[in-house]
Amino acid sequence: MHITQLNHECLLHLFSFLDKNSRKSLAKTCHQMLEVFRDPLLWSLLNFNSPAELQKDNFLLGPALKYLSIRWHSQRVKVCNIEDWMKNTFQKDCCHRHENTVSDFLLAVCKRCPNLLSLTLSGCGHVTDDCILLLLRNCRSLETLKLENCVRVTDRTLEAAALHGRALRTLHVDFCRNITQSGLERLRESRPSVALRAERSANMIPDSKPEKKLTLEKAPRKLVRL
Repeated sequence: MHITQLNHECLLHLFSFLDKNSRKSLAKTCHQMLEVFRDPLLWSLLNFNSPAELQKDNFLLGPALKYLSIRWHSQRVKVCNIEDWMKNTFQKDCCHRHENTVSDFLLAVCKRCPNLLSLTLSGCGHVTDDCILLLLRNCRSLETLKLENCVRVTDRTLEAAALHGRALRTLHVDFCRNITQSGLERLRESRPSVALRAERSANMIPDSKPEKKLTLEKAPRKLVRL
């Protein structure tokens, strides 16, 4: 039997075992394969291993998407995670080239994927609180949000989770250095049902210049002298 003799459901099942590039290549062979590629049911799960993959045309975003993962592990991640005030010109230029890539993609997810259930972001150093807030507002069915090494995420994300994450059951903010202990405690008090994890977050050094830290440390001493 030739593959084109299979019905749509069988082809859809076969496509599910292929990666995004293989699906795209097969879709170019004939109209029947293209129709399978365009079936929203094929795209309930998407995994990306770099921001560059987000800009390809080998996948579809739609209301069928339930599980999304963007994991970026490379030397560039280390550059993105350096505090902005410590980056040199070369490092800033590297970051500028892909600074909005993940955020722009997530904005598209907000518009097209209202039924998203799970989102994992790892090493996405340029994703901000505002982006996560929009996701929580638009993807109201979101049950699992896992953030790892997302350095621009702060307590504002925790506040957004408490206010807008009505379906949220699991929240991880591991290695997010601008999350504070007080922010975690407030979320635990307001949403005790959420399984909260913050490995190596609240104890890490946040993004603040030494001058600011010095001012904060000296302030209590002046009060004592008065």
